[in-house]
Amino acid sequence: MNLPAIVTLQRPKLDNNGTSSVKLINNNDILTLPSPCSYVVLVNQNSNDLFPSEMNNLIDHFSGLVLLVVINSSKDLLHQNNLMPTRFPAEWEPHVRTFMSWPALSSLWDKGRLPQVRKEIVAIAQAVSEFEPVVVFARPRQAANARRQLGPKIKVVPIPVDDVWARDSFPQFVRDKDNGLIAVDCHFNGYGGRQASANDNLIPRRMAKLYGVRRLNGPLVTEGGALETDGIGTLLTTESALVNINRNPGKSRSDIEAELKRSLGVKKVIWFKGVKRNLTDTHVDCIARFTSPGVLIISRKAPNTKPNPWSKASDNAYKILKMSTDARGKRFKIIELPEPDLTKITGKGEFFLATYANFYIANGVVVIPKFNDLKADENAKQILQKLFPDRQIVQVNIDTLSTWDGGIHCATHHQPKK
Repeated sequence: MNLPAIVTLQRPKLDNNGTSSVKLINNNDILTLPSPCSYVVLVNQNSNDLFPSEMNNLIDHFSGLVLLVVINSSKDLLHQNNLMPTRFPAEWEPHVRTFMSWPALSSLWDKGRLPQVRKEIVAIAQAVSEFEPVVVFARPRQAANARRQLGPKIKVVPIPVDDVWARDSFPQFVRDKDNGLIAVDCHFNGYGGRQASANDNLIPRRMAKLYGVRRLNGPLVTEGGALETDGIGTLLTTESALVNINRNPGKSRSDIEAELKRSLGVKKVIWFKGVKRNLTDTHVDCIARFTSPGVLIISRKAPNTKPNPWSKASDNAYKILKMSTDARGKRFKIIELPEPDLTKITGKGEFFLATYANFYIANGVVVIPKFNDLKADENAKQILQKLFPDRQIVQVNIDTLSTWDGGIHCATHHQPKK
C-alpha cells in the first residue's frame, strides 16, 4: 500500500475579511478555506490511507487547528470532512463476516494450554459460521493445521498473527457521511507492551489491503475491547485502558476524548475508571455492553463472591451509568447480568475472567460463555434471550480462553455490511 506523497505544508494567509487561503504551488490556483486554520497539509488522493503517519507527525508538531485538504488527479478539491468518520456502527447491525485469529504462540499459552485454546476457538468459529461467514487469520506455517481443525466452512487466510484477540488487533470499522466503510487502525501494542504484538500490529494494514477497505491511521493506541458503542453516537470506555502511559503517553483524558470523537465519529464518551492491573487494564466489553440503543447490560458479581478488581470496576461503571445519558440525552435502561459462582465453575486461574458480558452478537445469533455453573449459565442465557428475541443464544465453553482475561467477544471482530 503506497502512502500519498505530501505536496506542501503551508501557513494560510488571512485577508482583510478574515478569509483564509493558500496558493497551490503545482498550478498557482488559490484555494479558499472554509474555516481559519494554522497550517494546511496538501496531499495526493491516491491511497486507502486517510491519515498516513507522515501527516499525523506533522499535525502533532503544530499547535492549533489543522485542515487536511486532498487533491485528486483531476485537480478537484475535496475537504477532509467529506472523508471523516461520522458514525461508529453497533455490533447488532448486519455483518458481512466475522474475523478471528488462530492462537500461535505456546509462550502466550503456556502450561499446555495452546491445544485447548485452539479447540475453543474452533468451537466459537463454528458456532458463528452457522449464521455468517467466518475468516480466520493464521500464521502461514500454521494455516494447514488451522484448516483441518476449523473445517471447510471457515476460511483460513495465511497472514502472520501473534495471538487470539481479534477484537483488539483488527481495526475498528466506522462509517463516513456517505455510509462508506473505513477501517480505523488503533495501533495495537500488546496491551502496553505486555505481550508480543509485532504481527498483530500490522493486521489492520493487511486486512484493509486484502479486503479493499480504506484505512484510517488512527491517532490513538487502543483496542476494540476498550470501545463499546450503541451505534447512535454514544461510546463507553475506561480511563485505565486509554489514559495510560503504556498506550497514549502525554495525552490527557480530554485530549483522548477529542480524538475518539474525531476518529470514530461518536458524539458522547462516557468514562469509567477501570483498574490498571490485568492484561488489558480493564476493557469495557467485560463490564458493560449495549444490547440496543438506550439499553445495556452490566456484569455483576455473584452474591457469595468477594470483591475483586473486576467487580470494583463494574460497581464504578454501574454508578456512572445510573447518572448518565446517551448521545440523545436519554437515560439508560440497565439490566444486571449476574456472574457465575466461582466455587461452581470448572475454569480456574489468577486472571480467569468469569463474566457473561463478553458475548458476541452476529447475524441471527448471540454467542455467550458457558462456565458450567448450570444455574448461572441458564440465567444468563434467559436474560440475553429476552434482550435479543430475534436471535438464537448459543453457549460455548471457554475455560481456557478465559484464563487470560478474555472471552468470546475478545476473540471475534465483525465487519459491517457496506
